Amino acid sequence: MNEINKVVLAYSGGLDTSIILKWLQDEYHCEVVTFTADIGQGEELEPARTKAKAFGIKEIYIEDLREEFVRDYVFPMFRANTIYEGEYLLGTSIARPLIAKRLVEITHQTGADAISHGATGKGNDQVRFELGAYALKPDIKIIAPWREWDLNSRKKLLDYAQQHSIPIEMKRGKQSPYSMDANLLHISYEGGFLEDPWLEPEEEMWRWSISPENAPNKPTTLELEFVKGDIVAINGQAMTPAKVLAYLNQVAGENGVGRLDLVENRYVGMKSRGCYETPGGTVMLKAHRAIESITLDREVAHLKDELMPRYASLIYNGYWWSPERQLLQTLINNSQINVNGKVRLKVYKGNIIITGRHSESHNLFDPTIVTFEDDEGAYNQKDAEGFIKLNALRMRIAARLK
Repeated sequence: MNEINKVVLAYSGGLDTSIILKWLQDEYHCEVVTFTADIGQGEELEPARTKAKAFGIKEIYIEDLREEFVRDYVFPMFRANTIYEGEYLLGTSIARPLIAKRLVEITHQTGADAISHGATGKGNDQVRFELGAYALKPDIKIIAPWREWDLNSRKKLLDYAQQHSIPIEMKRGKQSPYSMDANLLHISYEGGFLEDPWLEPEEEMWRWSISPENAPNKPTTLELEFVKGDIVAINGQAMTPAKVLAYLNQVAGENGVGRLDLVENRYVGMKSRGCYETPGGTVMLKAHRAIESITLDREVAHLKDELMPRYASLIYNGYWWSPERQLLQTLINNSQINVNGKVRLKVYKGNIIITGRHSESHNLFDPTIVTFEDDEGAYNQKDAEGFIKLNALRMRIAARLK
């Protein structure tokens, strides 16, 4: 413990990380630097500065990373149409490599020799933070209090806070029984009633969307413009990446889009039930596949679909900074050069309905070939006979042997 002189703590200002801050000071007798990232969680972050100062912290980093988060992490991930285990849009997973990167960068800026985080020893986030940190700074020291201390219950945490005069805000009204994590891409819910996968989530749990049953009776139409696979404008209005996602979150959430109830396989080996709201991301995925449908070559599109589950697992398991993820990203980015155009869609009572797709620069949909009317010789239907017979040859040979 005496080897640690200064540590950079991923600090939210909540109960857990406030206790960790004090625990680091007492157990490691080291200087603590706090880092608080705004990645769109929708909470006031300045109180974290006040709390850190109350602990005597001299170096406090509070940073708005929303644009970087969407531009450099969310958008690249969506170019691959990434979903984990067929459903999960990786809202928590994709935020961790950015936080890990900034933790490491701050160690360089402050001369710190360690980082610390509040992820538990049961979850995926400990893996994501630490794999990212080791990939970026191989000799970094990492302190994970949940794997060291004996404060393994909420009562013990509260007792520790009381013993060390750590202020605890007691929220008025009904407190959420769930463990929640939010950023500009999603909000997640775990624990509480959700630990029984048979129980239906309460309607009041959801924060970002209304139920499809209560959504407006009139659909909302959106026109999304893509450049190299990324949305750059909505309804003709140019927007930055973060503003694109924030706008889609609002409109889709108002129309009951984006709810997910999932039992997933954690990297550490256990199954976990979580509920997620990803309204904007759900629209982005559907629209991106629509623009790819007219701009991507068939075999390129199919190859991307084959690689996507591997790519999704790399992100889920914390390998964003691995050479294999970066190799796949190069391929994915290259596939998006011609993914330019517009998609028109409706959001209505939890549904996303594609109503049009168009590309001026690279439209592979040729109506003169696909038409049911006279194609004026653009396609010779007699060519299909030899094509079919050649593809049937191996099956015909096998059939004769029977």
